[in-house]
Amino acid sequence: MKGLELIVKYPLAGKKVKEWFFKSMLESFKDDTVPDEFKEFMLEQGIEDDKIGILIDVNPRMLLDVYDDNKIFIEILIYPNEEFTCKIGNQATTQSWKTRKEAELFGVEAAFEILENKLSPKLEE
Repeated sequence: MKGLELIVKYPLAGKKVKEWFFKSMLESFKDDTVPDEFKEFMLEQGIEDDKIGILIDVNPRMLLDVYDDNKIFIEILIYPNEEFTCKIGNQATTQSWKTRKEAELFGVEAAFEILENKLSPKLEE
């Protein structure tokens, strides 16, 4: 599933991811080498969902900090045959991928659902 699809399918997790991106952007503005005009422009524009979706697709591992902050730990493992697999918390998968990025994308997608469930209000039984 693409990054934008994850943000749409899991709105609570998507909101948390967007908040993390915005917070990271604000922290980067503390750097005096970033021109004030650019800072103002970025604050006015914000970050649109499709842009965040592209960032997720290109570099899924950047979300590991978001998940770590929410106590969802993704571990990428490598088999002796040099294929990669993924473990989220105590849950491992029997799937494997030829690249680390493919395993990371799987982990990020699975963690989106876990985060959504963590953030969803619990119904009284």
